[in-house]
Amino acid sequence: MKRNFLCVILFTFVISMSSCVTSVEKEDAIDKIRVGVFNGNGASAVCVIETMEALKIDEGIHPEEISSAQIMAGELDGLDVLIFPGGSGSKEFNNLGLQAAEKVKTFANQKNKGLVGICAGGYLLASTPDYPSLNVLPVSSIREYYNRGRGLISFSTNALGDEIFPELKAMEESFVQYYDGPMYTDIDSSQFTVLASVRSDISVKKGYPKGVSVGKPAFGVADYGEGKVFMTVGHPEATSGMRWIVPRMARWVANRELIPYSKEVVSPEKYTHELLYSTETIKFEKENFWMLSSDNEDEIIAAIDNLHSIYSRPSIRWSIGLLRHTSPNVRIAAANYLLETEYTYAIPDIEEAYSLETDLEAKEILGNVSQVLLAIIHQK
Repeated sequence: MKRNFLCVILFTFVISMSSCVTSVEKEDAIDKIRVGVFNGNGASAVCVIETMEALKIDEGIHPEEISSAQIMAGELDGLDVLIFPGGSGSKEFNNLGLQAAEKVKTFANQKNKGLVGICAGGYLLASTPDYPSLNVLPVSSIREYYNRGRGLISFSTNALGDEIFPELKAMEESFVQYYDGPMYTDIDSSQFTVLASVRSDISVKKGYPKGVSVGKPAFGVADYGEGKVFMTVGHPEATSGMRWIVPRMARWVANRELIPYSKEVVSPEKYTHELLYSTETIKFEKENFWMLSSDNEDEIIAAIDNLHSIYSRPSIRWSIGLLRHTSPNVRIAAANYLLETEYTYAIPDIEEAYSLETDLEAKEILGNVSQVLLAIIHQK
């Protein structure tokens, strides 16, 4: 009897503590822009993670993941912005289903609400014939040779783009990671506003036509009913120095103040040229991936530098495990790489590595890296 009584007390305590946590989370979201990142099938898990991390740059944003089931349960009502990340636009639509797709469109039609499409999300938001899409942007995607390549591409903003991205106004050209993003045609310029145009000729595969991507929208916006829609052809969330673009897009569609961000995250000047992945570049990337498992620490550190030199997007994630290497020099190189690429998702790994570190130099560097990354997402 006494045991049962204690169990009841413990259960009540756990429930009340759970309620407190929920209340704290809700209180934290009060007056913040609530931004949902779609995580249903078709949304790349990596793109979801990196979009969530980019949103954390903005202290005034409360990011959260949202599924199709949650959309059907009415949880869109508590959001201001919904972001469709990279992955597969057609698979994202398939996962939504027709009913959830209609709920998304109803949401987007409201004042101070909006949608953001990143890469695959740009395919999903378009109005492309014979392609499963939401039809909220008055453009269609070119489906021929859609998988045109990846790499760091060049774009330039126009006067309207400079109003939303004044940080890029002085740049003759800026750069962003790209991975088979949409190229728009049949653009209704009376309803779709181009903010920046692609400068790179993204055609590295044999037999693919040249000149298709040049001049196509890199960033664009449109009204949808009383709401707003924003698209990007590339992956700013995966581009260090440019990740601030993601919360800026969210703020714009939510009709909120476009606040400035710190120099730690606004650094478009770090890029000076495009780098498209040719067959040789892909081979070089793979060779250096295997070098990360070398028995020679100098080869591992050289591989990290090589991968950084080609702006290898997946190599950042590959480097997290090197924080647990037996060589302190490798651990230091991995930590510095994660810092240079602003990879805030690795903070728990860096903190754990710091707590276990016995080498004094490595411990100091891990501690500094952790503090800088924590400051980016406003945590102590």
